[in-house]
Amino acid sequence: MTVVDRPATYREVFAEGSFRALFAARTVAIGATTLQIFALSVLVYASTGSPLLSALAFGAGFLPQVVGGLLLGSLTDRLRARPLIVAGYAVEALLAAALGLLDLPVAVSLTLVAVVACGTPVFAGAAARVIAERLTGDAYVLGRSVSNMSSSAAQLLGLAGGGVAVAAVGPRNALLFAAGCHVLAAAVVRFGLPTAGRSAAKSGGAVRDSWTGAVALLSDRTIRRLLLAQWLPSAFVAGAEALLVAYGASRGFPPGTGAVLMAAPAVGMLVGNFAAGRLMRPSLRERSSPAFLLVLGTPLIGLLAAPPLPLLVALLVVAGTGFAYGLGLQRAFLAAAPEDRRGQLFALLSTGLMALQGVGPLLLGTLAQLTTPALAIAVAGVATVLVAPSLRRAQDRAAPLS
Repeated sequence: MTVVDRPATYREVFAEGSFRALFAARTVAIGATTLQIFALSVLVYASTGSPLLSALAFGAGFLPQVVGGLLLGSLTDRLRARPLIVAGYAVEALLAAALGLLDLPVAVSLTLVAVVACGTPVFAGAAARVIAERLTGDAYVLGRSVSNMSSSAAQLLGLAGGGVAVAAVGPRNALLFAAGCHVLAAAVVRFGLPTAGRSAAKSGGAVRDSWTGAVALLSDRTIRRLLLAQWLPSAFVAGAEALLVAYGASRGFPPGTGAVLMAAPAVGMLVGNFAAGRLMRPSLRERSSPAFLLVLGTPLIGLLAAPPLPLLVALLVVAGTGFAYGLGLQRAFLAAAPEDRRGQLFALLSTGLMALQGVGPLLLGTLAQLTTPALAIAVAGVATVLVAPSLRRAQDRAAPLS
């Protein structure tokens, strides 16, 4: 079948009821999770006075996702999607409620966050599998684009709302509000997502099947390159963004500037995803992926030149538009996915994105401690640019999606 080389429309994407339900639920849940992370960090710091424990509270939900992605990922294809996704949001709601209502030791709170995080790739993979089944051709890519845009907006609103909520009602009540949002997300999926949906009939244990499937997926050179092309730039840029507050302080900017610098890439991401997803033909979007990757990394190198604040903000906005490179990979990524492992591949993608976004700030933060924030950010930019050749090879090897 020939793919029509025209961009899909938002009307086509939102005409699909399953996408509408999952889009609404995910947007609410991302805002709630962002609020929850912020409120828990404040709560931990208020009770311990420890910056380290507060930072651990902020990142406790990232690295444990590796466990879930590798050992539970096959559940996305073995179980029906709707009850699995509803269960995921319900567990998130219970976690937020427990953190808000119970006076738990910090170690117990962080352990609960880590345990729940193990299931996150499974729920995310199930939702991504449903979207891939219901949206076809460029509608799928535009669906990913609008999901990325809503994620950025929800994270920004979650952080902004988190500051207001914690100041107004305190961190515990903010956590209860986050729990209510997760309940709302679960209800949207329960009543908005059709019950129809396949599940693969597989014998044997889920853990062994998950591990076998993960090894098989990562052994495929095309899949591995497409995964790394999405994982690595995200990790590098997350590390760079984590250093923007320190960079602003080293430049002598006012204290509030750090928030502006951290928001600038998110603004660029919104603009880039809209332009690439809605205005570019699919073939042009895919050919432009390496160029977008250069746009993502090159402005970060420019921070070594100590540009004035307005130019600095502009550079970061431009860099954020480069996140649109990922849209050009989506059709090739979907084409490379084995039919019986599609959900697990999405879970693996989510696992790597979250885990490496936790590792990136740690590694680049260490480099900044040994050198300067500007040099560490520039290294992140160079590393991002160097991914471009591998991305092109992965695109060339992947079969076109019909």
